[in-house]
Amino acid sequence: GAEDAAELLVARAAQQDVAVDGGDPAVRELCRRLDGIPLAIELAAGRLRALSPGRLLERLDDRFRLLTGGGRDALPRHRTLRTAIGWSHELCTPAERLLWARLSVFAGPFDLEAAEYVCSGGGLPSDDVLDVLTELLAQSVVAREETAAGVRYRMLDTVRAYGAQWLVAAGDAERLRRRHRDWYVGLATWCELEWFSPRQREVAARIEAELPNLRAALEYCMTGPDEAHLGQYLAGCLWFCWAGCGRLSEGRHWLGRAVELDGGHEQSRLRALAMLGYVAILQGDTVPALAALRECRESAERTASATALAYAEHRTGCLALITDDVERAETLLRSALERYRELGELNSTVLMGQVELAMARAFQGDLPDAVRLCEDVRRVCDDHGERWTRAYALYVLAYAAWRKGDLVRARTLLVDCLGSAHGFRDLLGSVLAVELLALVTVAEGDAVEAAVLQGAAAGMWPSVGLRLFGSAHYNAPHELCEAMARELLGDERYEECVRQGAGLGREAAVTRALRGSRTRSLRRLPAPRAPGPVRRLRSQLSNGD
Repeated sequence: GAEDAAELLVARAAQQDVAVDGGDPAVRELCRRLDGIPLAIELAAGRLRALSPGRLLERLDDRFRLLTGGGRDALPRHRTLRTAIGWSHELCTPAERLLWARLSVFAGPFDLEAAEYVCSGGGLPSDDVLDVLTELLAQSVVAREETAAGVRYRMLDTVRAYGAQWLVAAGDAERLRRRHRDWYVGLATWCELEWFSPRQREVAARIEAELPNLRAALEYCMTGPDEAHLGQYLAGCLWFCWAGCGRLSEGRHWLGRAVELDGGHEQSRLRALAMLGYVAILQGDTVPALAALRECRESAERTASATALAYAEHRTGCLALITDDVERAETLLRSALERYRELGELNSTVLMGQVELAMARAFQGDLPDAVRLCEDVRRVCDDHGERWTRAYALYVLAYAAWRKGDLVRARTLLVDCLGSAHGFRDLLGSVLAVELLALVTVAEGDAVEAAVLQGAAAGMWPSVGLRLFGSAHYNAPHELCEAMARELLGDERYEECVRQGAGLGREAAVTRALRGSRTRSLRRLPAPRAPGPVRRLRSQLSNGD
């Protein structure tokens, strides 16, 4: 394990009069990068006479050149990490060596189908891959592991690096990287289609398992001279991973790089631009969002791209919503939904546009229309097995229920919403639900738990972006909750409870919110006499201002 590897490094360094702290993050990372292989760690300890753990870590990419040594008493084949692993390599058959080299193209765990597609051909028929892979498993060159997405195989980093050198020596690295890219572009395309289906949770698990390889494919597309359009396509295709599975910052990184490329395929770039704007909106970063969406719209009009125009209009409507221009938001979102209908599109994106329109109606005080729109979304989602957009529809329905004073219904809807959002690792959906649960909780009379939940939400927002988008409309329920809790508890006790909540991790915060909802006996206390700020906030919410 990690502890054993660190202890071995400390002990071997001490034998050479070098003091090393086993708790040093650089030491832990060094052991992890060396896969805990005892020989590799012993050789690394030998280098600590000249290099600090941090410097050794920086130079580890060329580990086979760096980690030589082992002392005069070591067996000749153990004098270098290369020859130690090479000893295993020599015992392999030609087919096993070939597959070992080709498998090195995978940046993380992979499944059998991926190995058969990427690694077959040129002396290794697809039908033989399973048999050869089984032999590599028997020799511990490859490890098998169970994941939420099914059986996966992986190579230790050190073993993989050795295979990669043989792949380069064989002159086959570039071809394998292209096949690897093709497989993961295809996988992302399939996952996007299946996102709007009963397999949505399966897709989320699959994407999580495949992230290292998807990142490798993206990097290849971003740096290859003729790959730019595929990089734009892949980054845009994975929007559901960035927005739906809690990876806004990573999505922003890849989409930002993608739109800077000149790929010669306008449609791929336009989609990446629209998705870049969307991700920036969800982070509350309005200026870059506006720039991306403006460019997307202008290019879409110039090239007469109806789909890109619908995307641009939809996301610009989202931007208007979070910047409190709700009437303009409604106009843009209705127009975008009409464009989607003309295109014949029905998917999570289209339904999310309807949820955002419902939120705009709710902010303007038309709760019946907001409820009608979201009940329609919920029906369509239930018909298609869609759970992600459904969670946001439940959020709006819970907001409407709270506004109407139906706390039991509001809590029930929010528990369902939070369970779904958290299941997808959707940080934005989760934190919005926790924020609204805090308001429902204080309305029930439990100011302590409401303040703890507000603190928990405050701890979650930095991983998302600007708290409540900086929007007055989204902030109004938060401010009302805070004013009511402060009145019931006093400032000092309120701040103490908020600090307690802020100390909870995301898992603990969500668990607490859900557990509190299961065990709560609803005991709505008489509403406290509202001071000026509370009365004013209630009035604003009631009037839809």
